[in-house]
Amino acid sequence: MSEQPAGGVPVCYRHPGREAHIRCQRCGKSICPDCMREASVGFQCPDCVAEGAKSTRAGRTAYGGLRPETPGRATLVLMAISGVVWLAVTATGGNDSPLVAWLMMLGDGRCTLAGDVSRYFTGVESSATCSMIADGRWLPGVLDGGVWRLLTHAFTHVEWWHIGMNMLALWQLGPVLERILGTARFLALYLLSALAGGVAVLWLTGTGSAVGASGAIFGLLAAQLVVARKAKVDLSQFGFTLVLAVAISLAPGVSWQGHLGGFLGGLAVGAALIYAPRERRTTVQTAGCVAVGVLLVAATAVRMLI
Repeated sequence: MSEQPAGGVPVCYRHPGREAHIRCQRCGKSICPDCMREASVGFQCPDCVAEGAKSTRAGRTAYGGLRPETPGRATLVLMAISGVVWLAVTATGGNDSPLVAWLMMLGDGRCTLAGDVSRYFTGVESSATCSMIADGRWLPGVLDGGVWRLLTHAFTHVEWWHIGMNMLALWQLGPVLERILGTARFLALYLLSALAGGVAVLWLTGTGSAVGASGAIFGLLAAQLVVARKAKVDLSQFGFTLVLAVAISLAPGVSWQGHLGGFLGGLAVGAALIYAPRERRTTVQTAGCVAVGVLLVAATAVRMLI
């Protein structure tokens, strides 16, 4: 803060003997005419101008990430992966595709029919029992080792309208957050949100199954709300979007558990990325993302033990 003389007249933070009635638009310090640097809005102090120039030279976003040369490229890669998986699923049987059986979110394993993993025996709850069935083949769920499902389900879709809606939402949210966060931070947000959605399905449904990128997309929506809150944007303008999101989540056949988990994961990761203090931003952001990841892994491990 600026030093104040006995008479209460503000003085320049660099020249205490000079009156200064102008404040830096960035940090709020009082600056004299010699220290005023013209900015796009008002004036800034020399320190903030130097910091801004350093940030520009380093090609950094507002929240410390490397500024992407082409915002939206990582989003397109995520969309391409989902698209390739969908084409493969469609070409190998759609809902009956073995790819769906191996990639979808699945809590408990299933005893499937050898040669057709889309069909399974009901009432068989262990691989040992399944091995006693002549045509049985055990398909592991997360609780018995199929932990890859916690992420792969987010890239798996069966119906064309499902992948269409999700990819449209991803394209609307992704490039904006890429530009704000940088590619690496955006990908961390997306993948951790997807993982959080899978863990929520695991805990809240037990044996339930799920596919789709919705959990990760809900995480992006949550992070966008965090950005808006940080920028002091009126959050009421997101009201319709949030009501629509809740309505979709409560529709029959939709995994609201995955949506909820992804949203909460996005809030946590978004807060770590957006509210990290400038002085040690990268350290705090990394620690926050690692903490969320460790918490999700621990939650999965606990669920596997009980």
